[in-house]
Amino acid sequence: MDVLHSHCAGLDVHKEKVVACVRTCRNGQTHQQVRTFRTETNALLEMADWLTDCQVTHVAMESTGVYWKPLWNLFEGLFELLLVNAEHIKKVPGRKTDVKDAQWIAELLQHGLLRPSFVPERPVRQLRDLTRQRVQVVRQKVQVANRIQKTLEDANIKLGSVASDVLGVSGRDMIRAIVRGETDPTVLAELARQRLREKIPQLQEALFGEVQDHHRFLLGLLMEQVEFLEKQIGKLSERIRGVLPAPFEEAVGRLETIPGIERRAAENIVAEVGPKLEAFASAAPLASWVGLCPGNHESAGKRQGGRTTRGNAWLRVILVQCAWAASRSKGTHLKALYHRLAARRGKKRALVAVAHRLVAVVYNVLAKGQSYRELGEDYLDKQPNKERLKQRLLQRLEKLGVRVTVEEPVAVG
Repeated sequence: MDVLHSHCAGLDVHKEKVVACVRTCRNGQTHQQVRTFRTETNALLEMADWLTDCQVTHVAMESTGVYWKPLWNLFEGLFELLLVNAEHIKKVPGRKTDVKDAQWIAELLQHGLLRPSFVPERPVRQLRDLTRQRVQVVRQKVQVANRIQKTLEDANIKLGSVASDVLGVSGRDMIRAIVRGETDPTVLAELARQRLREKIPQLQEALFGEVQDHHRFLLGLLMEQVEFLEKQIGKLSERIRGVLPAPFEEAVGRLETIPGIERRAAENIVAEVGPKLEAFASAAPLASWVGLCPGNHESAGKRQGGRTTRGNAWLRVILVQCAWAASRSKGTHLKALYHRLAARRGKKRALVAVAHRLVAVVYNVLAKGQSYRELGEDYLDKQPNKERLKQRLLQRLEKLGVRVTVEEPVAVG
């Protein structure tokens, strides 16, 4: 088998130790050296010196939890680094040791049989840490909001049945009044603002409950937690805006023109893939990396299934959320696509399909530097395959119990 890298190393990374195997090829002979290092910074620097002395040019390691990140940060710029998926390099069954794993990684690397995972540059990785932390804090806020709703229901306060947002301005004023000891539903209902004041009679009924000191204590505690988490989200958003370089800011601005993508989602997308998508040759590999492309499981000429692949869970969730927002936009191609697919395939499959289409839009906007151009709600009806459109519309009419007779127009002249 051909040797692509004459001096390379494979690392088996763990929490407290790293097993390194260096493979060198001279005059057709392959030599191996194996050493074990601890994961403290001084030990990793010692390993870097040893790899440099061995004239290593390429280093491969598994994506083991977060333990690979310190090595990547220290070795970046010193060697050509490859991060590989552990599932892609499973060794044949047999005796398994850390030394054998490191040797196997080095051997695969030497012959060019490893497929590297996408690891963005350091500025993108740092921005990704901030956006992912913000996503986590937002999820915590949603959990606390659900617990507030649960506590209100336990006290038979039906505020959520009248107000669309329990933690809106009016809802917060009412909850704070309840915490202070107010029990009169008429007084509580008068705290409503703007359009919610139209529902004061319903609020008076909904706010009559059995509130105990136990409920007041829990509601006060949960409201403090919500306010703390909102401050954390604000600090993270401010930090993201402060460290966002000019190319990233420009990319975020272009993404905001796409239906369904607002500022926070645009920042998250850029943090996951970078501002220019240099690592992806087209939208297809990007969709595969995100996990939004159809699966391909075929045997004996029969397609066994088409489930989407596993990919970047962070970006996948963001794009599906954006697809849901785009499906509710007015006069857009994405909305028309969603409703057309939802009628035949169901809402969940339609959302994934719209998210897949968003991947292509995001790729064209970022990688090709194109501005978003709205195709219009009637774009799909203008496609050249009119026969297929006609059959689909006839099937929909038949499902409604309508019998249709089709007559082709008579040519005149």
